Amino acid sequence: MNLQLPDLLIIAAYLITMVVIGWLLRKKARQNKDNYLLGGKSLPWYMLGLSDASDMFDISGTMWMVSLCFVYGMKSIWIPWLWPVFNQVFMMMYLSRWLRRSNATTGAEWLTTRFGSSGRGVRSSHNIVVAFALLSCLGFMAYGFVGLGKFVQVFIPWDIVSPYVPFHIPPEYVPHFYGIVFTLFAMFYSILGGMHSIVLGDVIKYGLMTVGCISIAIIAMIRLRDHRLHVPEGWLNPFFGVDLNLDWRNILNDADRKIQTDGFSPFSVFFMMMLFKGIFASLAGPAPNYDMQKVLSTRSPEEASKMSGFVSIILLPIRYSMIIGLTVLALLYYPRISGQLGTGKETDFERILPATINNFLPVGLMGIVLTGLLGAFMGTFSGTLNAAQAYLVNDIYLKYVNPAAGTRKTIYMNYLAGVVVVTTGVVLGLFVRDVNTVLQWIVSGLYGGYVAANMLKWHWWRFNASGFFWGMLAGIIPAIALAVLKSFGLLRGLDLYYWPVLFLLSLAGSILGSYAAPPTEETVLLSFYRTVRPWGSWKPIQQKVMAADPGFIPNRNFKLNTFNIFLGIIGQLCLTILPMYIVLWLKGPLFITVTLLLIICFILKRTWWDKLNEY
Repeated sequence: MNLQLPDLLIIAAYLITMVVIGWLLRKKARQNKDNYLLGGKSLPWYMLGLSDASDMFDISGTMWMVSLCFVYGMKSIWIPWLWPVFNQVFMMMYLSRWLRRSNATTGAEWLTTRFGSSGRGVRSSHNIVVAFALLSCLGFMAYGFVGLGKFVQVFIPWDIVSPYVPFHIPPEYVPHFYGIVFTLFAMFYSILGGMHSIVLGDVIKYGLMTVGCISIAIIAMIRLRDHRLHVPEGWLNPFFGVDLNLDWRNILNDADRKIQTDGFSPFSVFFMMMLFKGIFASLAGPAPNYDMQKVLSTRSPEEASKMSGFVSIILLPIRYSMIIGLTVLALLYYPRISGQLGTGKETDFERILPATINNFLPVGLMGIVLTGLLGAFMGTFSGTLNAAQAYLVNDIYLKYVNPAAGTRKTIYMNYLAGVVVVTTGVVLGLFVRDVNTVLQWIVSGLYGGYVAANMLKWHWWRFNASGFFWGMLAGIIPAIALAVLKSFGLLRGLDLYYWPVLFLLSLAGSILGSYAAPPTEETVLLSFYRTVRPWGSWKPIQQKVMAADPGFIPNRNFKLNTFNIFLGIIGQLCLTILPMYIVLWLKGPLFITVTLLLIICFILKRTWWDKLNEY
């Protein structure tokens, strides 16, 4: 164990601070439901954006991205489009504004603004979005839980801890024991302090991560200056052809095997599938998790857009400074860490991040980085927990069980819901094999059932609650079946390649379900259109609104939004690759990237920022 006393003191100080924050803010969180779940909708956009970015800076995802960067080099910047990462650009340009105008507390409550508050279809749509939200929240919690356990085990070997544990734990469950310990800290401050403590904790964590990430990048730059990376031809080039054409043979055979196992080749087909899925997933808007809750917590629709744009700016350069820094150190000194990347014949590249930190960071800096990464887990976990609590309490307890519950009882139900969600998430985490398994199912399988219905709800007036229910159901059930069949080895291959089937099933369910029931009540549609002002297939409703109010100006910004999204995605890629060029001393590509980024910022200042109050 390379952890020294100063490192341990930094970690301990952080954990104590989180507990104190939760305890001190508990009274503020208890004032009412909105204060607990949404911070009273009083927090500034930049703090919520920083918190949202901080929640996305999770251990599991970063471990995965470091492993990708090590094997795929600069081409790895495309693979996170699996999420897709550019959904933040769609939200920044228009969807966050549309969502915030609803003034709802959760995604399920938002449905009443679109479909009304009564009727069988409305109840069914409400119930299924709650079920999806809880399923995805639990999936993300299990995903983070696995990454945390693998991470901590590198720094704190079990043979040092086991003499002080009064019961036997099988070796395969040691990471889960570590996960439970840190989960308890996250549970305490997030359940007691609600959104206020989550945001404040995220701000502290982001400060630590910024110091750690920049320090790692500087160390990597210094070490690399007089050395050369032993990587395949094309590793330094972010562009690709039909195939990756990365040949690790005679350099590192395990990396070559990982490329074959990942199944991303032919890469052009994989890329087009990601892009196809990503565009539709982005049109659907944010999934019902911590990201949506941060949007709903902003003070105004304009601030919601600013918050979503701020996320990419403060997340990507800092995160990728760490990713490329750790990748460079791992490549330069691979023989020193290779023994820590797996106990069997197969190399576990997801362990590169903790192994590199453990071997190459000085005392003090290691404590800061570890604290930031542990905080990353706790921030992601607490944000997801907050979203799950919101759905359980706001959309189940207050809607069906006890609508007349007072503030005190509502807050205590939030506490109980938090304990139940954490316990369930931990149990699910015990059955997850690795980070990539659950990640692939969430982003490619489960979300295949989410996209069609949630895309249509924004852009098609005839879409109704019945269509939403059947569209979600027609996607979620096959997604669960996909996970079960793959677990028994009856299906193989990337979940991404099954996504079009899930999407088409969900789309068919959405359309057939919509026409199987009458349209949404006209008063609801008129109110929604006047309030949200969406573009898309809304002409019949638009005509009726304008007939009643000739001064109403419809949203004609489809082309402008599309143009801004195109520029925004390029800008997001520039932010991603910028620190990579800096660390790798690639001056020519760095100059081009900076120039392109400045031009995009200048244009978006005129076409987006200056027009936030106009549409």
